[in-house]
Amino acid sequence: MKIASFFAAVGLLTTVAVSTSAQTQQRPPAGQAPAAQPQAPANVAVPDSKMAVIYSEAFLDAKTGIAKFSSLMNTLNREFQPRQTELQNLQTRINTLTKEINDTQAVADPNTIRQKREQLDQANLEYKRKGEDAQAAYEKRRQDIFLPLQRDIGTALEAFAKARGITVIVDGSNVPFAYAAENIDITRAFINDFNSKNPATAAVTTPAATPTQP
Repeated sequence: MKIASFFAAVGLLTTVAVSTSAQTQQRPPAGQAPAAQPQAPANVAVPDSKMAVIYSEAFLDAKTGIAKFSSLMNTLNREFQPRQTELQNLQTRINTLTKEINDTQAVADPNTIRQKREQLDQANLEYKRKGEDAQAAYEKRRQDIFLPLQRDIGTALEAFAKARGITVIVDGSNVPFAYAAENIDITRAFINDFNSKNPATAAVTTPAATPTQP
């Protein structure tokens, strides 16, 4: 199992795109009067809007991002460190057995080589099984830990926008655009606001230990 940095956690920002579709006008059949076109309302209310840009990838910066991300990531990796160590030890054993077989198969007793090959096969199977189990457990635990934070960020971002009259927020980390003025970038302001209200020291519930099978 490879413990990787958690990056795809921020799937919460709303991007609003407005598109206009042109309607083609068809000519009426010969001799038929053109159909009357609907009249546009005389007074159409144009909503006031204020757009802002945020870069969600900045949330994950270990030093300047949302503090809870780094804290939770450290907690997650710490919980799975024993499994990581076990897998690393298994990999070392596999490498050692492979080298011993390659170095001595031409001169060693055939029974000794056979035994080592059996040990190697067993070690490979164990590594594969434990790696798959650890990866599945890691992904589940990661979701359990980060989903509440993802919801908290979404709620906080909505409140942040409403308090400042922002009607549209575009996530520049996921939606490419040609230009955005610096004064509509709210990334740093939102991170600072969120960190001030959500300290990184909040406790994380530790999962109950799985009973040992007899």
